[in-house]
Amino acid sequence: MSNRRPSITLSVKAREKAQLEQLALKFGQTWGDRPNISRLIKAIAKGKLRLAASHDWGRELIDALNRARTLLIDSGQVERAVAIANLLLEHSELTLPLRGELEQFVAQPVAPWRLEVERYIRSQQPFQLAYQDAAGQVWRFTIRYAEIVHHEERQYLDCWCDETAGNQDLPELCHNWCLRLDRIAEDAAISSVAGRWRQSGLDHIPAELLFMGPLAFAYRTKLNADIVNEWHPNRPQVRRVIRQITSGFWFFREICRYGEDCEIISPASVRMRMKQKVQALTGLYQREP
Repeated sequence: MSNRRPSITLSVKAREKAQLEQLALKFGQTWGDRPNISRLIKAIAKGKLRLAASHDWGRELIDALNRARTLLIDSGQVERAVAIANLLLEHSELTLPLRGELEQFVAQPVAPWRLEVERYIRSQQPFQLAYQDAAGQVWRFTIRYAEIVHHEERQYLDCWCDETAGNQDLPELCHNWCLRLDRIAEDAAISSVAGRWRQSGLDHIPAELLFMGPLAFAYRTKLNADIVNEWHPNRPQVRRVIRQITSGFWFFREICRYGEDCEIISPASVRMRMKQKVQALTGLYQREP
């Protein structure tokens, strides 16, 4: 009786054979140090290796997932960002620069300076750090109060600093700075400084606003900011709001969205700054493009 084992013959092209041999090497299916296609097929048949549908991701999908990863980082959801990075790394369609960036991120998802800043905030210890603005200029700040907050889906360090030079905000708020976290130098030399932590937090001033039209009915109180939200006693269907503002930049950025449905009443310095912005915008549209 013959002892020959059942066998099959594969009809494959040379390129396909080479690809099978690469898979055999990848999954350790070898005879000595050479890839063995027969062992690869046996491993699949015995369930030692599992087949899955091919996931050839296009550039748009990869870019969208990487964008989602960066947004998660900005919103403080680092663990979810790491999960997306690992998912991307499972695919071979990545460019080498992107793969290197993802591997570095997975190896160290939180920058050391970020952990140090959070430690200083928790212990209420004043500190110094370096910051690079949008123009590439490096600033050094002495920070005596700070909190990590979200502005328009990005994370910022809102802080009270000794330094005021170069701050273009309202004079009453010139000690307040808003620093984008991703612009803090990766090798920032963060160090503690003498002095006390500001228990009063950021500087702030009250601003009185009037909301009109549909906005008067749609407006919702801004938590931790609005101290008055009521219908105006003398003007029907007009909402009166008094808000504590700590940043003129973010305040005007929001108010400009409301257009003619919102009016700043006081203080005079805030109303004047808004008037200047409106005049500049009017001048822009009065001239021919």
